[in-house]
Amino acid sequence: MNNSTDLKTHKVLDSLGIDCEIIKCKSELSDTKVFCEHYGYSVNESANLLLVASKKGEKKYAACLVLATTRLDVNKAARKKLGVSRISFASPDQTRELTGMELGGVTPFGLPESIPVWIDSRVMQCEQVIIGGGNRESKIIMAPEMLMKIPNMEIVEDLAF
Repeated sequence: MNNSTDLKTHKVLDSLGIDCEIIKCKSELSDTKVFCEHYGYSVNESANLLLVASKKGEKKYAACLVLATTRLDVNKAARKKLGVSRISFASPDQTRELTGMELGGVTPFGLPESIPVWIDSRVMQCEQVIIGGGNRESKIIMAPEMLMKIPNMEIVEDLAF
């Protein structure tokens, strides 16, 4: 691992004993499809972390990690799992406020303990997975088994389609 990821994420990766590679990228190339095309990685092994939020009553959040080739089942799987009647994607401002990270770089490492991390089971079937590095200037590449070390994580069948 090198120092191209932010300090908070770096500390979390170290503390959890995560074996990974950090890839530097230009901020404007951070969005998954553009990143993969520019740097020569497979979109089939890339995953995006999407923060969802309840729309009524007490605010509830969840971080959902799904393959970039799939779509998060927001209105059924995520809503039901969160136990709310209405749900939406968290806004960029909410995401920044809750995670301290910008869209295009959100990682499941170092999130507040109050936010569960749900990982679609398809992510675990990859040989390696590429995820956000905690900022728009880096990505993390690792064996998906490393995701099992995230506190508050759960593998969810059919979280995406």
